[in-house]
Amino acid sequence: MIDLGKHAVFIWASYGIVAVVLTILIGWLIGDGLRLKRRLGELEAQGVTRRSQTPDT
Repeated sequence: MIDLGKHAVFIWASYGIVAVVLTILIGWLIGDGLRLKRRLGELEAQGVTRRSQTPDT
């Protein structure tokens, strides 16, 4: 293992904080994506269409 010297606690704490923040951000993005997908499904069930969707003619 690499000898980190007297700064080892600070370095490992920094890695830990970054890991926690990344985990929270990834969870937030996944949850937000699921929420938006559910909301889009609700709107499509009401008959609302996307502007980018071309009508079937």
